[in-house]
Amino acid sequence: MKKTLIACVLLASMASFAVQADDAAAPAAGADASSNAANNGGWSGSGEFGFASATGNTRSQNVNGKLNLNQENEQWKNNFYVDTLRAKSQQSVVNASGATVEQFNETANRYDGGASVGYKLDPRSYIVTAVRYEHDDFGANIWQGVVSVGYGYIALKDDANELSFEIGPGYKRYRPAVEDTLVGGVEVPQEANGTQSEAIARGLINYKHKLTDNTSFEDTFLTEAGSKNTYAQNDAGVSISMTKKLAVKVGFQVRHNTNVLPGIRKNDTLTTTNIVYNL
Repeated sequence: MKKTLIACVLLASMASFAVQADDAAAPAAGADASSNAANNGGWSGSGEFGFASATGNTRSQNVNGKLNLNQENEQWKNNFYVDTLRAKSQQSVVNASGATVEQFNETANRYDGGASVGYKLDPRSYIVTAVRYEHDDFGANIWQGVVSVGYGYIALKDDANELSFEIGPGYKRYRPAVEDTLVGGVEVPQEANGTQSEAIARGLINYKHKLTDNTSFEDTFLTEAGSKNTYAQNDAGVSISMTKKLAVKVGFQVRHNTNVLPGIRKNDTLTTTNIVYNL
């Protein structure tokens, strides 16, 4: 219930920021794009959605989505996001009587959200506070929550490139996942592990590059290093604009945990092809 409430609060926050940004972005009659950009407080954002379904000899469904909002002006460098992944597929399982049957089971169920608020000290450096929460029924951790504070630096920013770094201490609480055991041919969940916590060092590297007028590349690397576990995530994507509002994006995500329980894999990957709507 607590995790559901947190997710709802994040979704509501994202929607609120989207409405404010949209209201600020609406230009007056006859205003041009440059004046609109100057008047919306530096807000920009996008929403992604992808869906795939197969029927017939095999059945599978996969849906993923993401909402991302950014603000950057002379005083602030902020980011807010929420995303979700859910999948089902046909699997052959052995029931209690020992017979092999086909079942349409859930194979992925993950949602996470976060925010970072950066206050600029000068055009390149800023103080940043970040929070992140994630729930994953099939990951190395059932849930994890992180809060941190640190220093950010914009190393490069021109018409084609942008490179920024963030680093600082933080605090993490999480509940490790467990592997189900087979009892009489039937999977039985083990008792959930207790909640753990530790101090971490958070690092973030974000790079954007404009390949052509309608094609761009972005790579974001996040690490949360602690004495019990180090979590690392890299998101890379290429986006091709079809119109000013619509684009197609191909993304590849890698997630890694250095310390997991027996039976749990350290690496997870996700490849997506999504339709993107720029807010």
